[in-house]
Amino acid sequence: MSRAPQNPPHREFDLADLAATERLAGELAALAAAGDVIAMWGDLGAGKTAFARAFIRSLGSAQGTPIDEVPSPTFTIVQIYDELDPAVWHVDLYRLEGRAETVELGLEEAFEEAVTLIEWPDRLDGALPSDRLDLELHAADDPDARTAVIRFLGRAADRFAALGGPA
Repeated sequence: MSRAPQNPPHREFDLADLAATERLAGELAALAAAGDVIAMWGDLGAGKTAFARAFIRSLGSAQGTPIDEVPSPTFTIVQIYDELDPAVWHVDLYRLEGRAETVELGLEEAFEEAVTLIEWPDRLDGALPSDRLDLELHAADDPDARTAVIRFLGRAADRFAALGGPA
């Protein structure tokens, strides 16, 4: 299993169902700004794509730009939602072998100008920005439930301090 780094300040949330995951994604989307990177860690089926879909839909809804289709970028690797402000890059690096294959994706531009949601961030081989939010998702005993651990690295600790979590 891929795991996020262990030591930075963190919060843990029990997500009883998909609706709770969607609420957490919506709360993070409301706090997000250009240059934010959310690295999503967890096994296959842990809920990374569901979280990203909810984040993108929530941001679109809040901006009056409904986004109905949010396909998984498993095969396209990157889905860019430039109709949002800031743009959102949803990146799935699962099929890539390492950092060399990610260079031509233009992620450095996204890291500066967009909100970047990254599934399988371990494929970046240490090239993740130091200012980021790590979201680690774990399946629970109930098939619809998840545990989310959010780690705040660098300036993300201050920016996301208002995070309350799903009610």
